[in-house]
Amino acid sequence: MRCMVFSSKSYDEEFLGAASSASSHQLTFVESRLTPTTARLAHGFEAVCCFVNDQLNRDVLNELHQSGTKFIAMRCAGFNNVDLSQAKELGLGVARVPAYSPHAVAEHTLGLILSLNRKIHKAYSRVRDNNFSLEGLIGFDLFAKTIGVIGTGAIGACVVKMMHGLGCEILMSDLQQNPELLKFGRYVPNDELFRNSDVITLHCPLNEATHHLICRDSLLMMKKGVMLINTSRGGLIDTKCVIDSLKTEQLGSLGLDVYEEESQLFFQDRSQQVIQDDTFSRLLTFPNVLVTAHQAFFTREALEEIAKVTLENLDDFANDRTSPRRLL
Repeated sequence: MRCMVFSSKSYDEEFLGAASSASSHQLTFVESRLTPTTARLAHGFEAVCCFVNDQLNRDVLNELHQSGTKFIAMRCAGFNNVDLSQAKELGLGVARVPAYSPHAVAEHTLGLILSLNRKIHKAYSRVRDNNFSLEGLIGFDLFAKTIGVIGTGAIGACVVKMMHGLGCEILMSDLQQNPELLKFGRYVPNDELFRNSDVITLHCPLNEATHHLICRDSLLMMKKGVMLINTSRGGLIDTKCVIDSLKTEQLGSLGLDVYEEESQLFFQDRSQQVIQDDTFSRLLTFPNVLVTAHQAFFTREALEEIAKVTLENLDDFANDRTSPRRLL
């Protein structure tokens, strides 16, 4: 089956290419994001392989369908960028990679927490400039602090276990509770988690119920000086409200690996450009904000698993096999 791989980078070619070497699928890699303008590139391809910032709205899906595409292989867990109702109406198959390496994202979450708390990113820059002062680098013991984990799927569960291992008290929130995690902490409503947590980390999917879960009202419930981490989906946070909270010091520090408007920024070298997103630029002016560009998943183990499962999804579709990874 011929498959067009959109938003491809060198590492996509390396890992997907290796995974496809023993298959009959022919992968064609393009750096372009899938948009209404670039959808025509997939003309004659039975499948497309897409990533988190590719656009799969009604217009794009219609164009793909008219061009002969029958299957969409998402090489990621999230699918909030796919208009599933339109895909179903057009008879397009859609599959994803629901769990590639929860440890990768969980470990990156821990890295953000430790870096923000102990100012490791600032200390690195100081020492490089021969500045060995400790002024302004004071942190706090994570031991015995209360960590609020919103979303206890595979990634959230890993975070719960890691933070419990550091001696933290754990509060959890999820519509579907995981009984195996009750030995590490307790489930509480979001309001209680907001009020009592020293660190809050987000690991829930983005949908209508969770869009802007972190907003003005929820931020006002939190402890003054709380740390907020988001390695899940950018739309969970109302960024403008978060900026206001940083300015009043209600929010003590912020660690982000995702951003609501990241599709216009991330996965590209823009070092020679003027960033036009004023909200994002404002975020970067705060000394207590640490942003990474959607790299939490980025480990060799995760990339190998993503490639393997993506090819399995193509195989399943080509051979008309059912799979729990299929959305449609």
